[in-house]
Amino acid sequence: MTAHFRSVFVPLLRLHWRLVLLVLLGVLLPLVLVAHFTDEIFREGGYSWDRAILAWYAAHRTPALTQLARNLAIIGGVVCLPVITLVIAGLLARYRSHAHAWFLVLALAGATLINVLAKVAFQRPRPDQLLSVLAEPGFSFPSGHTMANTAVGIALGLVFWKGRWGWPATILGWSWAILIGASRNYLGVHYPTDVMVGFLFSLAWVVGLYLVIRRRWTVLATSVPPANPAHTTSAEGDHVVSQLR
Repeated sequence: MTAHFRSVFVPLLRLHWRLVLLVLLGVLLPLVLVAHFTDEIFREGGYSWDRAILAWYAAHRTPALTQLARNLAIIGGVVCLPVITLVIAGLLARYRSHAHAWFLVLALAGATLINVLAKVAFQRPRPDQLLSVLAEPGFSFPSGHTMANTAVGIALGLVFWKGRWGWPATILGWSWAILIGASRNYLGVHYPTDVMVGFLFSLAWVVGLYLVIRRRWTVLATSVPPANPAHTTSAEGDHVVSQLR
């Protein structure tokens, strides 16, 4: 796997890193530029409807729902989600194409990077601990759980979009992302704006990434992987990736 990464993915990224970076900046830069406008609002506890929604969740908590939300936090967290993603990527590489597998991995990696940079830029404190079930470290905006799980869910929808599983995969991916986001608000560890913007961040990143790399890995835009999975790039990209085995 490591040798394959060096021989295939790294050369491709070297050639097209400008396009990938452009997508990253296109997602992150606009919010960074307006960070100083939102700083005072964020540090004073957010918008009024942020706190109203959190209070509503707090008033409707039950032991069963709280346990479900805690379980979702574990499954969609920094320990389990990368492992799940790598397992799915391995299955995609074996039964579909390496291009689909790399797209899924890059979608998650990019969303994670954007999340870290955005947290550093905004440094929004977490909601009041009186409204939260869990005590989590780090900044609040945007929601890391929401961004990571949205990236994976939308990426899987795009992977299968042209095939018979397109709609089911898309509905499942979006539903999972919404469920994770709602659970973060239910637990009181993120404001609704953290979740909403996190979802939009990942949506923009994954769709932008897909539009960029499908021109080089044309198998991403086909309904069924080609009979010869070694040919997965457009004509101008053949000198970069001639074999994806």
